[in-house]
Amino acid sequence: MEKAKVYFSDLRTKEGNGLLQKLERLIRAAGIGDIDFHKKLVAIKLHFGEPGNLSFLRPNYAKVVADVVKSLGGVPFLTDCNTLYVGRRKNALEHMDAAYENGFSPFSTGCQIIIGDGLKGTDDVEVPVEGGTYVTRAKIGRAIMDADVFISLTHFKGHEATGFGGTLKNIGMGCGSRAGKMEQHNAGKPEVRAKKCVGCHQCVKQCGQNAISYGEDRKAVIDPDKCVGCGRCIGACNFDAIVNRNSCANDELNAKIAEYTKAVVAGRPQFHISLVVDVSPFCDCHGENDVPILPDVGMFASFDPVALDQACADACMAQQPIPGSRLDENMHAEGFCDHHDHFINNFPETDWRTCLSHAEAIGIGTRSYELIRVK
Repeated sequence: MEKAKVYFSDLRTKEGNGLLQKLERLIRAAGIGDIDFHKKLVAIKLHFGEPGNLSFLRPNYAKVVADVVKSLGGVPFLTDCNTLYVGRRKNALEHMDAAYENGFSPFSTGCQIIIGDGLKGTDDVEVPVEGGTYVTRAKIGRAIMDADVFISLTHFKGHEATGFGGTLKNIGMGCGSRAGKMEQHNAGKPEVRAKKCVGCHQCVKQCGQNAISYGEDRKAVIDPDKCVGCGRCIGACNFDAIVNRNSCANDELNAKIAEYTKAVVAGRPQFHISLVVDVSPFCDCHGENDVPILPDVGMFASFDPVALDQACADACMAQQPIPGSRLDENMHAEGFCDHHDHFINNFPETDWRTCLSHAEAIGIGTRSYELIRVK
């Protein structure tokens, strides 16, 4: 397979030429205009951010993409699917309230918001996954599959289960209905190391399945029959008391994300944008955000989501960890083992490469790319 083209723009600006103008130039240079948008319904998949989190992409970026789509004759809408865990995006009404609270509305972005899997997260379509190892039929939000054209707009950041949350994560996990998310997460179930548990109750606040309780010793206990393996409790624990004993679970999760991605993008026009800014250690699903682990890098765009994730990861590896960040603290902790990879050093039980390698193997795209700079 020949190298994919990935277009890149840095974050330097001049008077009268801001980031929004640079984003438009980037996506036009990357070839978004080659897609036939005439009277086509266009899904723009992004993350609206859990209220309380401030690292999600600003709605201004979404408006740029929507305006370009409209200028090319398309009819865009912003979309995401409901979450599996506790929070304010687990049904469409709360999800849209959260989006509005974070600044996303038809007035700020110039297009409507549609929650892809409906009111309760049950409105999905089973989509065959050709060549899938773990998934034969992916459960994707119906509105996303009904769209004629698919565009992803991704905030590239760290993630406690997948290493980083990039384009494939935004598409594969993000477009899965609640049942689809459960299918992707059900490979591994975390356990509590009682000696390290301090009974702070932070994990139970993150569990949407009522799977965590406390014994007489005030130690957390996870019920494996209720747990769906989402990993939120692992990220919530500041004392390393919760671990995933299944060493292949995160790798299997990454493979399922790749297979769900294929279900979403196969057979229709697609285009992908990723912004490496505010690289928080955790997903934007958290109701808070820690300081970034890496400096801002820039904006990327491509027709190939695999190459796009690889280019973003490579750009991150060229950066130095921000002093005082979670990554920096990990690297200066006693007993630190350097994996020579910022995202694995951030969460040593993850390996983001398994997602990209599986995505490449099943024909979504290639990890080999040519980086083209756009000023």
